[in-house]
Amino acid sequence: MKMYILVKETIPTGFAILGAAHASLAAYLKFRDTEEVGQWLSGPFYKAVCMVTDAEFDKAKEVADHVVITESALNGQEIAIAFKPREEWPKSFKYYRLYK
Repeated sequence: MKMYILVKETIPTGFAILGAAHASLAAYLKFRDTEEVGQWLSGPFYKAVCMVTDAEFDKAKEVADHVVITESALNGQEIAIAFKPREEWPKSFKYYRLYK
């Protein structure tokens, strides 16, 4: 089981870190009562934080069971998106660049 967190590549580093932290917590809170989160918490709860383009971000929003994070200091701009943990991911997710 893995949770993906996608952060827009144009976001300054400080806001990106904050957005990833908020996204992880927001996804947990939104989906905490689901079977998938229970399974994820019982094993190693993997997360992948990836850097994506604006186009990749918009396309990823089409995938079900996610939460989008905005930043008020950036005029409410969408900065990160986190997905409910799952075993199977759309093929595109394995091509996203890990945030380094």
